[in-house]
Amino acid sequence: MSEAKVDAGVDAGVRARHRYDPLRLGVPVALLALAGAGWWWSLRTNDMGSAGEMTDMGSMSDHEVMSVAAFLVAWLAMMAAMMFPAIAPVVRLYGRAAAAGRVAPLPVFVTGYIAVWTALGLPAYVGWRALMGPVADGRAWTGRFAGAVLIGAALWQLTPLKAACLSHCRSPMSFFMRFGGSVARPLGALRMGATHGLYCVGCCWALMAVVVAMGTMSLLWMAGLTLLIFLEKNARHPERVANAAAVVFVALGAVLILYPSNLTAVT
Repeated sequence: MSEAKVDAGVDAGVRARHRYDPLRLGVPVALLALAGAGWWWSLRTNDMGSAGEMTDMGSMSDHEVMSVAAFLVAWLAMMAAMMFPAIAPVVRLYGRAAAAGRVAPLPVFVTGYIAVWTALGLPAYVGWRALMGPVADGRAWTGRFAGAVLIGAALWQLTPLKAACLSHCRSPMSFFMRFGGSVARPLGALRMGATHGLYCVGCCWALMAVVVAMGTMSLLWMAGLTLLIFLEKNARHPERVANAAAVVFVALGAVLILYPSNLTAVT
């Protein structure tokens, strides 16, 4: 091979690296910024709830509750904060393909993902609104209900479907290959984002149910579950992490069923 061809190949490689370097830096920074904004908004929402500044809807014995829109904003902020470990690898991969012009723009893919979690926020709102007042009143059944949800979440941690969804989130390349050229069109990219969102729901819906069952968007629970999600997606043996979480959930669930008054202590 001539020296000129070698130099041309090196120059092409350098240009390719320069092309992707901003993307490799920019996508993680953007995701971290979104996660940071989610944590900031969740903290703000939590403080507002503690101060009694939320919208009074007049239907829960003088307990202030969020409107649907305000709850969905807080819900999406919580998802942005908690699901960063789940979506970061696939967004980076998709972003590189989008930069090369092989797929539709990245925002289209992300919109499909967000749409799935927004839809999940609607039943979460119904459950949260139904539980907020009774939890604040210290009714015993709410502690037992939260305990039952924790045990249900523990059982889900051990199911093959949970393991399959977790495997997908850890290895997004096969997911890309499955969609093929359809992702070059916006509708295909939107469908791909929604499908990835469904896999993430499969991994984490039971964890979100735990947050709702507690009757509060507790930052402590958010932080703990975010750490769990991160370890499940990145640890060397994710099944061990899932199994360990199941043991903790069963133990805490049993305590709440037997001693429901302890619910206030864990929220």
